Amino acid sequence: MTSQNPPGRRVALYVRVSTTRQADGELSIPDQIKQRQDFCVARGLALIETFIEPGASATDDKRPEFQRMIDAATASDHPFDIIMVHSMSRFFREQFLSEFYIRRLRKAGVELLSITQEFKNDPTGNLIRQILGSFDEYQSRENGKHTLRAMQENARQGFWNGSHTPFGYQSVVAEQRGAKAKKVLAIDEAEASVVRQIYDLSLGTAGMPLGVKGIVNHLNAHGTRLRGKPFQISSVHRILTAKTYSGVLQFNRRSARTGRLKDADDWIEISVPSIITADTFDQVQSSLRARSPKRIAPRLVGNPTLLTGIARCATCDSGMTLRTGKSGRYRYYTCAGCAQKGKTHCAGRSIAMAALDGMVLEHLADRLFTPERLTVVLEAFIARSAGADDNRRRQVAQARRALTEVAGRIDRLLQMVEQGLMSPDDPALKDRLETAKAARHAAAERVRLLDRPEAVGASLITPDKIHRLATALREAMRNGDVAFRKAYLRLFVDRVIVGDDAIRVRGPTVALAKAASTGDLPPAGGVVPSFVLDWRPVRDSNSCYRRERAVS
Repeated sequence: MTSQNPPGRRVALYVRVSTTRQADGELSIPDQIKQRQDFCVARGLALIETFIEPGASATDDKRPEFQRMIDAATASDHPFDIIMVHSMSRFFREQFLSEFYIRRLRKAGVELLSITQEFKNDPTGNLIRQILGSFDEYQSRENGKHTLRAMQENARQGFWNGSHTPFGYQSVVAEQRGAKAKKVLAIDEAEASVVRQIYDLSLGTAGMPLGVKGIVNHLNAHGTRLRGKPFQISSVHRILTAKTYSGVLQFNRRSARTGRLKDADDWIEISVPSIITADTFDQVQSSLRARSPKRIAPRLVGNPTLLTGIARCATCDSGMTLRTGKSGRYRYYTCAGCAQKGKTHCAGRSIAMAALDGMVLEHLADRLFTPERLTVVLEAFIARSAGADDNRRRQVAQARRALTEVAGRIDRLLQMVEQGLMSPDDPALKDRLETAKAARHAAAERVRLLDRPEAVGASLITPDKIHRLATALREAMRNGDVAFRKAYLRLFVDRVIVGDDAIRVRGPTVALAKAASTGDLPPAGGVVPSFVLDWRPVRDSNSCYRRERAVS
């Protein structure tokens, strides 16, 4: 960054624009390159390489071309002596990172030169550069604030703000305001059929429910693709947890700069066409929470004590942990908050383990898990399930229409090849055929899942199913060992609040409704299988098994 540049020195140009719209318009990049080429000719500098960064912000260093340039500049045999930019804001708009990379380049013997803001490499020049850098950062943050405000208002009016659309949707122009096209999200039926299939697989609409990894394996094994790419665990989990598919798009949830979740008050909800029902989305969220390894620690699942991790103190909400007396002859649930932090935190309470276990199991078996009480608790779900079979028929008809549409699309592509309008070797033809075949498979799979005999009437909650479920639940609570009863208890109860005068039992109604729709209990070990003792004791994937057998 000195105004004195001896002739013959090697130069690399760094060219950046902030938006892809600028890059696509080819307005800024060619102009920046020409100005710097003229500058090099006038100063007798040798232009070695040009690094072009289209549509990248200078507020961070997550820029591929920028990193490639820095790596080359700081290598032992760096091919250039100067990095030339149009202005310092093209290099960075974040003061701390700007200084960090400038010092890193200086250490490697490479100068940073701005053709519109030349500074001497001395204390005064450094001070001026840092002052201007602070102004650049301030201006960038102000621009970002105004841009976000405009995007928030656009979202409040129900319009899509751009970028990549969620899988299952496409953006369409809703109206034209001057030169500005206002867009909204519309369902892409080919992709939406895959989204519905993912939710069906998660809920086990026809067969056993699959976890996220199982869904990924199923989709990839059948050639279903995520816009040309294989599905991954992260992409399936994102689809299963996105509220967008139930008809509500949440804008401004995370900070674009830090990625952190914002306060819920800052979120803006936009109504979009729904691909699945709100009930389906809620059921999947409940299932994911039940399967999550983060939900319950291994020490709690494997612990033989019935209410460990569930029982809570009504005063301080601390867990009720096991305490023993007389060398283990007496066992109690005791407030952990009082035991660990003293009576200034909570006065504490203790109750005999056998007494609390018995009261909870008796309450569940004799009062809650009866056909009459379950009918009252599930009243809302029963009312909704009355039209569930009609909804299934509509979904089957929709899937059949999608199957017919994609089959026609494939036929039209093949006719174009037969008529000589498209070459069989055209790469675009191959991509379109693969996409269409994947959509055809997804639609056919959805028809198969929804139209199987097992699926017909599967979501209806009938008196007979409630009676069967109540009988099975009472049997599970009264018989079997502690581990067996504990596994079933955790399916339907997430908190037992212990007070001096009352004990309250709370659990997810959705889990009961899901069981009532089948009339049978789900597998007892399906809560967190990886935490159940000896859940795969003789499998080759169990490295401990191989080591133990080798030693023995």
